[in-house]
Amino acid sequence: MPSLSLDCVIFGFHDNELKVLLLKMKHADEWALPGGFIYKDEDIEDAATRVLRERTGLHDIFLQQFHVFGKPERADKKYHLTRLKKGGITISKDNWIIQRFITVGYYALVDFAFVTPEPDLGSVACEWHDIHTITELFMDHKNILDKALETLRLQLNHQPIGYNLLPQKFTMPELQKLYETILDKKLDRRNFQRRITGFGFVKRLKETRKGGAHKAPYLYSFDLRKYKKALQDGLQGGW
Repeated sequence: MPSLSLDCVIFGFHDNELKVLLLKMKHADEWALPGGFIYKDEDIEDAATRVLRERTGLHDIFLQQFHVFGKPERADKKYHLTRLKKGGITISKDNWIIQRFITVGYYALVDFAFVTPEPDLGSVACEWHDIHTITELFMDHKNILDKALETLRLQLNHQPIGYNLLPQKFTMPELQKLYETILDKKLDRRNFQRRITGFGFVKRLKETRKGGAHKAPYLYSFDLRKYKKALQDGLQGGW
């Protein structure tokens, strides 16, 4: 579809950092979000799933459409022509690839440990980046990333975000750090633990996290049925 594309903000959580998967394109200095065009006979949801599978190798990923980006000036014709020329490609000035197009934004939540990032034919690298270190991206992709993060904050009480970003077993400090990173603010430890346990969708295991310098914290896991039920009405109260 010449005038329609999609871009995916793929979030992962690792070493207490919220990360996003970015591509370094050939013949360009900027990093970009994974994305692409939609085939004429392809459902848009299927296209997003395809892009995610190509970048992460994963199936059954939590995927959410969050916004449509369509400002007339979002595509820089001169930039694209220069980049294509560096790659040895010459096109006419009315070619569809340099015309105006809108993009549909999706965000995805993946378990960092199960992802092996792979660049595509148009990229030289595909890597995780800490969201706090990203200042500029290709075209309007920084705006897309910011909007995805804003949506993630708004949906924290309504979507199983923790379940999809954390490993199967996690500590309470890890869960709190995930919330703090998404919300971009510090939370009181006792209040956070009391609220989370009060919702009833995390269960403490008999196991502890070994190998730390301090007392080994207990591991927890989500009760997905209770988690989804609690999210139906939204987690009440602010953070």
